[in-house]
Amino acid sequence: MLTNSQLPILKQINDFLDYVDVEKGLAKQTQENYSRCLDRFKRWLIQNKMQDLLPHQLTSEIIWKYRIFLSRKTLSAKTKQSLTKRTQNIYLIALRGLLEYFAVRDITALPASKIQLAKQTKKPSVHFLTLEKVKKLLDCAVKLDLNSLRNKAILETLFSTGLRVSEVVKLNRDDFNIRNFRQVLELNIVGKGSKTRTIYFSLRALSAIRNYLDNRNDVDKALFINYSPTASEIGSRRLTSRSVERIVKKYVKLAGLPLNTTPHTLRHSFATDLLNKGVDLRLVQEFLGHEDISTTQIYTHVTNKKLRDVYEKCHSDND
Repeated sequence: MLTNSQLPILKQINDFLDYVDVEKGLAKQTQENYSRCLDRFKRWLIQNKMQDLLPHQLTSEIIWKYRIFLSRKTLSAKTKQSLTKRTQNIYLIALRGLLEYFAVRDITALPASKIQLAKQTKKPSVHFLTLEKVKKLLDCAVKLDLNSLRNKAILETLFSTGLRVSEVVKLNRDDFNIRNFRQVLELNIVGKGSKTRTIYFSLRALSAIRNYLDNRNDVDKALFINYSPTASEIGSRRLTSRSVERIVKKYVKLAGLPLNTTPHTLRHSFATDLLNKGVDLRLVQEFLGHEDISTTQIYTHVTNKKLRDVYEKCHSDND
């Protein structure tokens, strides 16, 4: 019987995906990203007649050739647009994870540290809405049918909590089985990376949720469900992240806002609003559920502007 060290890399990827699920407990979306990225690596190995490559045979030179492939790969034959440095790094991070798995399993292979990520010179941009534009979006859902009441509750929830769309769709109606909707609701959720954090629902968001729940006559445990006639035929009626994205896009168009506005834009707007009101960056990190403060620092566009405003106020030429 062959040992793990004697099995080709291609035959060990599924075991790695089981490992990140069972032992690492990574979020489902992260697992899907790993699977997609490593599937690309598998196809590249096969195309280059390296389907039988063993872990110890994966050299720095092979990694370099794969990096060249990624840098020259286009998103589509039509656009000829190359993969961004960020996207290339996502593929490389998945490959790093595989090498780290080999180390945990005592399988001789290249150290994960040998895979250097591509340098990103451009700082990630943050697309957010001003409070005026947020209000314009939230006020678009005014109809009183059940779909509209649900959509209103979704929009209010996204901005009130700063939740990721994947976290919003996991909410259950039992989380709101309370009589008092006259005070801010504090709720513990399990977010990205299986990390637990506390989120808060504003009175406005709770009012929208209450109006929605008061008009429901089903027994589905999900807070936000699909009312399509075919929804019950496919099992769970819980809305998917993609469905919420489509709902937000619908009201973005109605409000006449930029079409690149997504549920994540409302998360950015939530964080930006907190910083504008003087909330410390560390607290914003807690609200958003960021493990590393460096992730939250993408919002320095706000803090930098406030510093500039303070400087100009204190060092005016008129003094």
